[in-house]
Amino acid sequence: MNRSIKFMAAAAALSALLATPALAQNVKVTPLGGIDGEFCAQDRALIFEDPNGTRILYDPGRTVAGATDPRLGKIDILLVSHMHGDHLGNAHNKAPNAGTCASPDMSVSDVPNSNAVNIALAKKSKIVTGSEMPPFFAAKLKALGGDPANSMLARFGGSVTVGGVRIATVTAMHSNGVDPEYIGGELGKSMKDAGIAGDVGLATGYVLWFSNGLVAYLSGDTGVTADQERVVRDLYKAKLAVMNMGDGFTTGPAEAAFVMNELVKPVSVIASHANEVGTVGGKVRPGSKTEAFIKAVKVPVYVPLSGIAMEFTSTGACAAGCSTN
Repeated sequence: MNRSIKFMAAAAALSALLATPALAQNVKVTPLGGIDGEFCAQDRALIFEDPNGTRILYDPGRTVAGATDPRLGKIDILLVSHMHGDHLGNAHNKAPNAGTCASPDMSVSDVPNSNAVNIALAKKSKIVTGSEMPPFFAAKLKALGGDPANSMLARFGGSVTVGGVRIATVTAMHSNGVDPEYIGGELGKSMKDAGIAGDVGLATGYVLWFSNGLVAYLSGDTGVTADQERVVRDLYKAKLAVMNMGDGFTTGPAEAAFVMNELVKPVSVIASHANEVGTVGGKVRPGSKTEAFIKAVKVPVYVPLSGIAMEFTSTGACAAGCSTN
């Protein structure tokens, strides 16, 4: 009798083990940059894949080669941190690997719709944004025959849950005007002549809660803010950070390193928004901002090499695919 019970218990344990894939609990992060295996000046776009299969495209910008880019696959949610062309997508690469890392071929125009809207329309994705951006995306979707209800609001201090992933917006200190090219017509022309952009409220960053327990902070384009400590670290307890460090338009390497070391204090960091060639042959370019950032941060900084997936555990540690050099 005891032997039978032991056999049944062992069989049940084995069945449970086989039913759980070894890497099923990791969040997969895949950069969609301009050149395979490199980190280039225009690279912004990342796909986050939750263990439950939900796929999130963050800031498609100019390096996602439109809605037919074969690297996209299923996209359930699209996040846009702010309305500048390198994040929203006023143009895009003619094809993956078109041009060079230093001089990409971004010859396909996406105005007045934007690369983000065209992708969301084709993929039937939800567009989650904060501030006053949702009405802009709703109007674009409606004008193109899509469902305006697919533009969803996540206002500061609140959150929405889509596909099992909870999404909140957080402060990003950056400008956020809508270029008149996206508006078009006489109004757009008048705005362009006057040198003004449309007001859609504040720029945002994001905090994502994945089904495996990982909390990730996506900085967007930002400067240094007190919220990076009080909200992102103390309240939300982010363990993985995607940090912009290109200088000029956002935090530079030293400032971004301060944010990571002293304010957010994550377990792992993914560098973003280099605004220059970050790698050559898949290796960090000596003397680059990317190198300076990596050297200044006290925790591992991973380089988002286009097309190479990284995997992160619930604690923010890298489990596979990460490169630091």
